[in-house]
Formats: sequence, C-alpha cells, structure tokens
Amino acid sequence: MRFSIARLLWPAFFLTLAACSDPKTSTPQQQPAAPAPAPAASDTVATAPATPPAPDTSAVQNVAAYLAGQRLSHGSALQPLARQAAWQTYAANADKSWEKYHAARTAKIEQWAATELDSVRRQSPVIFYPFSGPDLLNVVTMFPTSQTYVLVGLEPVGTVPHQRTLENPKLFTMLKKSLWSVLEFSFFRTNDMAVDLKSVELDGSLPLMMLFAARTNHQVTAVRYVQLDAEGQLTDADSATISRPGLKVIPGVELAMRDKAGREKKAYYFSADLSDWKLGQTKEGALKFVRSLGPLTTYVKSASYLMHKSYFSKVRNLALERSRYILQDDSGIAMKYFQPVANWQLTYYGTYKRPINLFAKHYQPQLTRAYTDTLQRVRPLPFGTGYNWRQNDSNLLLAHRTKPVQ
Repeated sequence: MRFSIARLLWPAFFLTLAACSDPKTSTPQQQPAAPAPAPAASDTVATAPATPPAPDTSAVQNVAAYLAGQRLSHGSALQPLARQAAWQTYAANADKSWEKYHAARTAKIEQWAATELDSVRRQSPVIFYPFSGPDLLNVVTMFPTSQTYVLVGLEPVGTVPHQRTLENPKLFTMLKKSLWSVLEFSFFRTNDMAVDLKSVELDGSLPLMMLFAARTNHQVTAVRYVQLDAEGQLTDADSATISRPGLKVIPGVELAMRDKAGREKKAYYFSADLSDWKLGQTKEGALKFVRSLGPLTTYVKSASYLMHKSYFSKVRNLALERSRYILQDDSGIAMKYFQPVANWQLTYYGTYKRPINLFAKHYQPQLTRAYTDTLQRVRPLPFGTGYNWRQNDSNLLLAHRTKPVQ
C-alpha cells in the first residue's frame, strides 16, 4: 500500500478562530427598567485569536524512527510498512546491533568523557566536525550537551527519503551494510557507503543523520534545506538546489532535534571540499559561516590525514585560530602545526602507533616522542576510535588553547 511522503511532511492545519456572542448585562431589579436597545451587529465580538499549534513534526521523526528500526508513533502513516515482516526483522536485528554497540562503545565513551571532558563540554556550545561525512553518531555521543554541530564532508546532502525508497525491499540490507563499519570500527568506509546507498535511492548524508539522531535518543523536529553564499550567509534552499547546486553554492541541511532532556539542538551538514583550491572557488563560504558562530570546539576523527597536507591550510588554520579546544585522533592536525607551543596545553590519551598502511607516510615521530616521554603523563583511553580502531591501539589528543580566542 502506497502513501505519499509529501503528506507526511505537511504542517498540521491551523485552528479556526473562535468567536462568541457577548450579550449585554441586564440592569439590576431595583432600578427602573430601561428600554432595551435594539441589538446591533457589533454586539457579536470576536475573541482574541487562539495560538496556532506548532507544525506537525511527527512525520520527519517517524521517518527517522523507521530508518532506525524503532517504534513509530501510533498514528503514523508508515505504520502499514512497519507491520510488514521485512521491517519487523530489520528492527529486531537493529536493536541487537545497537545494544551491542552501546555496551561496547557508547557506555565507555560516556563514562570517560564525563571525567575527561567535563569542563570542555561546559565550554563547547558549538562543535565543528570537518571531514565528518554523516557521522552525527560520534559527535553527539562525545558532546551531548552542545547546542550546534557543524559537519562537513564530500558526501551529497541528500533528502528526506521518498515513499518509494521506504518501500524498497533492498533498503534494510543496504542500511545494515552501510552502518556495519561505523558500528564495528567507529568510521565510515566512504566509497562503500556511496555505492550502497545509491542503490536504494538514499541520496546522501541526511537519511543516516536522521537515523543516528533517533538512535541517540533525539527527536527530529524539523528538516530545512539550506545553502551558503560566498560570504557564509545561510539562506533557505529547496531539494532541487541541494541535489544540483551551482559551482559557487555550498548546499546543506539544518536538522533540528530535541534530546531526551528537552534541550533544543541544531545539526548542520554541508557538502563541501575543504581543500584550499576548492575553498578559493567558493570564496571560503563554509569557513566564513563557521567563523561567524563564535569560539569553537573542533572534533576530528578518521580524517584521512588531510590537514597534514599543505593544501588544507585554510581549514587547519581556522581550527587552530578559532578553537578553545581541539579533540582529535592522529589523523587530524599534525603536531608541528600547534605553534607556538606555549599557546596550547596538550593532553594525550591511549596509545600512538604507526598509522595503518594506507596512511603510513603520515607517521609522526614527534607524537611517538610525546607518548614515550617519561615526564609526559599519558592517560588511558578505554575505547577504540579512528583507523586504529582497537582499544589498545587508539589515541586521542585534547588540545586546550591557553589564550582567549580573538
């Protein structure tokens, strides 16, 4: 049975303004009766307009829950699809996978971060996550109390899935396959993800971000397609612009959500190449937008060592200049760029070994010296992260800027 997804995304109808009759009061009995005046049309007075209800946001939340294999709201038009055996099987398997993931990773990250990132979290209203792809999962787990998340990747923005996509029998197999690497290893295998998701018309990062929002106990309250101009100004866009943006337009999406504590948040995703050459073409619109948000906390993980390279200097300099804190694995900013050293307080976690073979040339002797320095207290890291994803092989660096961000 088919249902139009456009129906799901319409706002609720507004209430009709109520009106009531306001009759004249009668005179007291002890006073002489006065002739009753003829009723006038103006005697019927409209009450103050009722406050219109908020738009119906359950539709986008139900799409997120459907993708995540979670329970839908009682009146959802997706209920007939959720009653089918294919979704029921997918949902049961998804619950098992996420239960295992939360036990192995989420619980450990939360326990570690509650101690090690306590003060960082309090000073991190805005998180910048370059080279993220759709990885809303890790950033909201690491920084659950932040108000704004800005994710940037090469993957297209994507749209809220159409009904035909949700009915596609291949959907659940492809979702499971695409999520496998992030649940097992903590990072996306981007090339595999692009092929898998195109086969079921999941056209970019947004569907997976909606799924991650649902699985991290967030309610998706709105989805807005946006774009950035050359000056970093955020304006509305439509799905056509997002799908086929002009050369100097940076397409994006704004995901509004509410966590289980009732905190309102916004997650932005922009599809942008952050190399110096491409930023020159777009006049650094993406970086100008990030700069406009005030002091940052920058989070970097599994970033292909791009900011080690000379031609990613603009995004690297932005992070170094505008961040109170930088939390990264060794694929983030190379140690040689944290200059002058007096400007940074560096705390090391876990174990630093050589990068995986694919990135072997980005080995940092300076980082090895820091991890083996007997005067340097390296702190434990009780979970795996990044390309060296096993717990005993992973590392994180917390860099705290000692001078105020200008």
